[in-house]
Amino acid sequence: MKSISLRFRLVFWYSAIVTLTLLVFGIAAYLTVSKDLYQNLDASLERVATSLDFIIKKKQKETMQPLRPATQRRKKSRRNQQEITDSFAFFRNSTTIADTMRMSRSDSSEIDEDPVWSAVYEHILFNPKNYYIQIADLNGQIVWRSENLDTNSLPLLDQSEATSGMSFISTITTFKKQQQNLRLYRKKTAKAYITVGYSLEEIDSTLYELFNALLIGFPIVLFVSTLGGFILARISLKPIDDLSRSAREITASNLSNRLPEPKTNDEVARLTHTLNEMIARLEYSFSQIKQFTADVSHELRTPLAILTGELEVALRSDKSPEEYQTLLISALEEVGRLSKVVRTLLDLSRAETGQVSIEHATVNLSSMLDDLAEDAIILAEERSISVGSMIEPGILIDGDSVRLHQALLNIVDNAIKYTPGGGDILMRMVREGDRAILRVSDTGIGISKEHLPHIFDRFYRADQARSQDIQGNGLGLSIVKWIIEAHQGTIRAESTPGKGTMITIVLPILDQPKPYAEHPPTFYGRNPYS
Repeated sequence: MKSISLRFRLVFWYSAIVTLTLLVFGIAAYLTVSKDLYQNLDASLERVATSLDFIIKKKQKETMQPLRPATQRRKKSRRNQQEITDSFAFFRNSTTIADTMRMSRSDSSEIDEDPVWSAVYEHILFNPKNYYIQIADLNGQIVWRSENLDTNSLPLLDQSEATSGMSFISTITTFKKQQQNLRLYRKKTAKAYITVGYSLEEIDSTLYELFNALLIGFPIVLFVSTLGGFILARISLKPIDDLSRSAREITASNLSNRLPEPKTNDEVARLTHTLNEMIARLEYSFSQIKQFTADVSHELRTPLAILTGELEVALRSDKSPEEYQTLLISALEEVGRLSKVVRTLLDLSRAETGQVSIEHATVNLSSMLDDLAEDAIILAEERSISVGSMIEPGILIDGDSVRLHQALLNIVDNAIKYTPGGGDILMRMVREGDRAILRVSDTGIGISKEHLPHIFDRFYRADQARSQDIQGNGLGLSIVKWIIEAHQGTIRAESTPGKGTMITIVLPILDQPKPYAEHPPTFYGRNPYS
């Protein structure tokens, strides 16, 4: 089934479901119709038997005579039987029962004027000719049978059935010495044994016609359903085929293209939208790779060019030992710069692949920031930059003290680098619920809006920063972002060109909040925002 197309599988399963449904429906319809026909027939037989029992009881009560066989003085001819049928038809039109009985007996069979059998004959005129009726006295002697029985007898109740006082419904398959199904209703009453039968030929014919109709209609409906399923699957899967053709046209060279999204809000539209989002992410990743390659080339080209030039100068002419020493020191500085770039890239790669583990220990973030504030005051003093701090004490977090110190020092160092002489830097940290909020603000050159979203990318350095000829390789903030996120924290930057930048770091804390009045924040240096 793996090599079969989705369209064929859909049609196959659709056809299988339709086939099973039709089969269940056909069987249920056939059984339901058969059950209803037999139930209606059994109810009719019971009604006939009940009517006969009522007539016999009524007439015997009137005559006060036991049941005795009805005698006929001469046999009926075919002409006389036809006259009875004609008299029944005439009765249906307008004649009374008594008149009909007199007409049916006047020129045909001279039946004894027994009021019981007169009433029975009268009742039979209202029933179809397919009814077979037999009446026996309580001794089991047949006293009357309908004319369509001729000399045949219907089975009576046996002794055990008769003593139970219940009625019995059964089917016999051989009647009049031929294969004929007959439905029987047998009952013992207070006056007689009543047996009523009815030929199952009509029911068998009806069920046979129903079976043939189902047998003919089944393949027709199945064929139409399968054809409709194939057309429906073809129409439904056409957007998928179009989507596949469009997707094959998108390669690494044209990732800016997008799949055409249908205007509907169905599964195909959602799939197309998801694929377009995936292509957008791939495009972004490819652009990052291209940018990364270009940035690495740019960062490595300068120190390699300087190193190559200095070595060429050293080889081109004789130098004094002092001059050689100066050249070697400069070359060593460039090698160190290259080593730092490669080491930082290696750390980032290992971090992104999960190969660098973060140690977990209780870190007093307040004390760490106090130490950093003191160091920042010393570093900024030679550039006449004022450093202030407002640190809420007692804030503890779970993390790696070495990595956190590296990240926070990088942020403070960037603030000092990009703040001109006479500027101000402020470090603030407060507790908000179960989080520590750290903000490092400066009055530096700021970052424009188009550069701000990319400052945490590798090797990214805004043009304003490059114009200042500030040492750096553009990897520091990438390391900072990784360290903060590894501690389940977040970092964001806000900046206005010419006014300064503010870096906000949010980290989860360990201890419960403490009253602010009991632990006021420490303050170092001048508050530039007071």
